[in-house]
Amino acid sequence: MPSRISLAERWKHLAEKSASYYSDRIKSFGPNVRGVDWNSDASQTLRFEQLTAVWPCPGDSLSILDFGCGYGALVDFLVKKGMKYKYTGFDISSDMLLEARKRDHHADVTWVETLEELTKYDLVLASGIFNVRLDCPLPEWEGYVADTLDLFNELALRKFSFNLLTSYSDKDHMRDYLYYASPEYWFGYCKKRYSKFVLLNHSYPLYEFTIHVKKESPGIIV
Repeated sequence: MPSRISLAERWKHLAEKSASYYSDRIKSFGPNVRGVDWNSDASQTLRFEQLTAVWPCPGDSLSILDFGCGYGALVDFLVKKGMKYKYTGFDISSDMLLEARKRDHHADVTWVETLEELTKYDLVLASGIFNVRLDCPLPEWEGYVADTLDLFNELALRKFSFNLLTSYSDKDHMRDYLYYASPEYWFGYCKKRYSKFVLLNHSYPLYEFTIHVKKESPGIIV
């Protein structure tokens, strides 16, 4: 399993391209769903609902890491839902974090820009960070996804959740610069590598799926 330093160095070229892409989006459209490359507020909210659907009951003692936090929209979602967590937002785009820091989220938040600053968190969440591969070759991008999931497993004390565009997308909606993943492959990958307790949700009306990996064992009933 790569260290955070080696991970950052190994994928530096991808991170720089991704940061540039999202910085251009936020500069063009501002701190809103278009600025983070989503189509609508409704779709972003639905993603947040799926990613937080099987979280433990909220409490002030629970910490979360929003990996790829953008302008901090998840904080607003959590506040609106009455979910109180210790929130840390990480993003590789300094322009995204600049916008995040400008907003009054009325919550306990911390913003970080480097992997070295990350510690341990009860819950780790990532929305949309694996979608835009640009011109990266498919095998290399899937290696990046796998290494990032290893990092989530290292950082998460209780659970990590992420989403991916689905390979079951209608062909006329698919774009060459996006990554469409096999739900079966990544479910099996997480099940074999991280935990016996993995949930795959492909039942909501977006061209994507969500995976939850539970680190705690509730015990096996035999």
